[in-house]
Amino acid sequence: MIVIVNYGMGNLGSIANMLKKAGHRSLISGDVDEIARAEKLIVPGIGAFDMGMANLAKYNLLDVLNKKVLEDKVPTLGLCLGLQLFSTGSEEGNLPGLGWIDMRSERFKFSDESAHLKIPHMGWNTIDISRPHPLLEGLDNESRFYFVHSFHQVTTKSELILAQTEYGYPFASILGRDNVMGVQFHPEKSHRFGMQLLKNFAERF
Repeated sequence: MIVIVNYGMGNLGSIANMLKKAGHRSLISGDVDEIARAEKLIVPGIGAFDMGMANLAKYNLLDVLNKKVLEDKVPTLGLCLGLQLFSTGSEEGNLPGLGWIDMRSERFKFSDESAHLKIPHMGWNTIDISRPHPLLEGLDNESRFYFVHSFHQVTTKSELILAQTEYGYPFASILGRDNVMGVQFHPEKSHRFGMQLLKNFAERF
C-alpha cells in the first residue's frame, strides 16, 4: 500500500485522486502504525520548512519515517516541501532537515539580467533530464510540470540530480538516491505528466 503521509501540510486528497486515476490505491494517514506497514511512502508539503519539520515531530512521525526510509529502504517520494524536508536544512528556517539526501534548500538569487523574474517561481515549466531513471520513464524534456516555490535544492553531488529546470538559472527539480526521490513541483497539479510520474513511482519501485 502507498501511504500519503499526513502531517498537516499538503494536497493530500489531490495526490490520492491522481494516483487513483493512474490505477493505484493509496491511504492518507498520519498514524504511526499505518505508516509502519506502508510499502511505499509519499511525503507531500505546502508551506514553510520549519513548520513542516515541527509538524513531523508534533505528530511523532520522525522515528517511524527514519526507520522506513533508512532501515527498511521503502521507496519514498517527496513532493515540493516534502522534497525540501529531505535535505539537511534550509535558508528558510533554523531546524535541521531529515538529511535523507545530501542537499540544502536555498532561496532563488537572481543576477541583474534575471532580476525581473518573480519569486516564488509559479506556473508551468519543463524539465531537462540529467540521466535515465525509473521515475522518469515515459517522460522527456517536453514534459511540463506545475511549480510553486521560492526555494530550490543545492547539492555538490551531481549524481543526485535526475532533472533540472530553468528559472533564471538551472536548478535541480528532480533528485534521487537509492530508495529516496523527490520533485520540486506538484505532480498532482501537472495533468498527464504528473500522472505518469506518480504511475512510475507506484509501478517501478
